[in-house]
Amino acid sequence: MDSASQQPQDAAGYLGSEVKACREHVAMTQQFLATATGYVRSYVSRVEGGSLLASEDFVRACDRAFATSGHLTRLRQRLSDGGHPGWFVPYLKLEKAATKILDYSNALIMGMLQTPEYATAVFRAVRPRESHEETRQRVESRMRRYDVMSRANPPLLWVILHEACLRTVVGNPAVMRGQMARLLTEAESPHITIQVHAFSAGAPASSLPFTLISQDDQPTILYGETRGVGHVNDSATAVEAGKVTYDRLRAAALSPALSVTMIKELMKGYS
Repeated sequence: MDSASQQPQDAAGYLGSEVKACREHVAMTQQFLATATGYVRSYVSRVEGGSLLASEDFVRACDRAFATSGHLTRLRQRLSDGGHPGWFVPYLKLEKAATKILDYSNALIMGMLQTPEYATAVFRAVRPRESHEETRQRVESRMRRYDVMSRANPPLLWVILHEACLRTVVGNPAVMRGQMARLLTEAESPHITIQVHAFSAGAPASSLPFTLISQDDQPTILYGETRGVGHVNDSATAVEAGKVTYDRLRAAALSPALSVTMIKELMKGYS
């Protein structure tokens, strides 16, 4: 087994283990490191335990305390890509260079189109024991994903949302009202198309969410997730099957205009 396969898939966990190894190598206590870096001991403990991704300021201070010549700072940059879990970084790199993104979501609004309030409620539900600061970091990282749509040549983003995404009350009605307003705003962009797969359309062509990502002069990639793991698949057979499935979902969904009408009606219901 190679070293890459032995690394934890969670960036926070791997970076934390490296901080701990460096600290123990120089025979330094957590309290001493906290004092040396200007943080509290509980922060050091959470970083080393993998429950919190170390901040850039903290790892820079650690490099000074351990005399590691920027090792931890460079490692954080490679692992985190802005605070996302390590297993999600391959998808982020594809997303940043994409010319076309086809996404199907069946439970939650895709991350790139979430409002900060909606994303906060999602993270609170999934990680209820995290601190407010940890949640804030995750939300900020998620919001930065939209930067790809601010490029001079943004990708074509085509999103199919199962109606369940729109009717599941994430946070509270006010959060959902804001989220519906965000979708309506995004639907006005010439680079973004949103369709709703209504309950009345029956069983969708896929029981799982997935994304197809295209880049210039590169084969299309199929991306999906299981719990805590992302799967990037460039198999021609798998990608072609994904394209066929997406076409079926697109055909069964409401037109973009009717989808906007449904979102508007749901938004009224959340008022």
